[in-house]
Amino acid sequence: MKLLRIILVLSSPPLPFGNADARWYYVLIKGLVAKGHRVTVFTACGKPEDISQAQVLFPSPEYDLRCYLISHPKRGLMAKIKTIQQPYSYVFSPELRQDLAVELTQPYDILHLEQLWSGWLGIEHQEKVVINIHYLFSLDRTFEDNKSWETRFRRFFTYHAQQKLLKAFPTIIALSDVLAKNIQQINPHACVYTVPLGIDISLYPFVEQKHINQKPIVGLIGGFNWKPSYSAAVRLVTKLWPEIKHRLPNAKLQIVGRCAKDVLAKFTHIEDLEIHQDVPDTLPYFANMDVMLYAPVAGSGMKVKVMEAFALGTAVVTNSNGVEGIPAIDGIHAGICDDDQGLIDRTVELLKHPNLRQQRRLKARQLLEKHCSPQVTVGQIEQIYRKILA
Repeated sequence: MKLLRIILVLSSPPLPFGNADARWYYVLIKGLVAKGHRVTVFTACGKPEDISQAQVLFPSPEYDLRCYLISHPKRGLMAKIKTIQQPYSYVFSPELRQDLAVELTQPYDILHLEQLWSGWLGIEHQEKVVINIHYLFSLDRTFEDNKSWETRFRRFFTYHAQQKLLKAFPTIIALSDVLAKNIQQINPHACVYTVPLGIDISLYPFVEQKHINQKPIVGLIGGFNWKPSYSAAVRLVTKLWPEIKHRLPNAKLQIVGRCAKDVLAKFTHIEDLEIHQDVPDTLPYFANMDVMLYAPVAGSGMKVKVMEAFALGTAVVTNSNGVEGIPAIDGIHAGICDDDQGLIDRTVELLKHPNLRQQRRLKARQLLEKHCSPQVTVGQIEQIYRKILA
């Protein structure tokens, strides 16, 4: 099997516990290099310390990882015009663009772009390009709540840019069949493949028997500056938790994650609710909760916190949005239901029956190992490369 020369462009550094997408980038780089491919990685980084961490994880010369700080959006008329023409392209600095352009003058087999907005860097190299789409703004309803003229304008040019980029590429990867179907409707001529988000499951400790709390804990972990997680939190505290608390008076609720206190401040009066914001490590909170209840109103793509709960052995109750991209079955791997009453009933049932939680957590971990392991997901990416070059 021929070893390939691959140029990979990332929107965030490949840290295994960094941004949600970064978990996949970590797996992808490690997997491709382990298979013998020659990979050069260009990645945008938000902080200097991210660069330092990434360079430790991917040392030279074994890895060719090139990190560039994100350049903050410029002001002025020309900058605004650029934003309208290429939304969110500021993530990729002029230095990254220049170095990438030089690299693309040399022989290569595949230009692999991760995330929609990296498409701006490959729009002139469509023949040997594959772009991986993690979510769609149009499905996430990103701009639906705010009806200001500014937000309406942002919505218009963001959706327009999404359509333009998706129509530009002949080969597209999506994390789920839901995404793939929507992308195919936008670009009927593209070859659209589904490859689930891969994570390194070995990094998630799994105990065979989990501690049982005297006062059962329902939890939700996420980044609450992201609309799907915020909608899940609001739904939980306003529509689901009151009846759960009524049926199990000794139960407690924990909400943990980025911006949690900032955006959920109006709910702090709720009985037995704890909110923890910007914690250094979420793993202890996963370990301590009995059930994670995550049911976003909208949100496309795979939900990393659901995947992490599966990996760590935390029982999950969620909806179809929550398990998008994972072939989980209600009553086997998790409690899965789209209506409020069904979510409540499944949560209460799991809280009352530790043995049932134990069965679910074992099955969920096995499912993740079978469907989202590095070997499976990176292998599927390799197959797509071969089809492009055939």
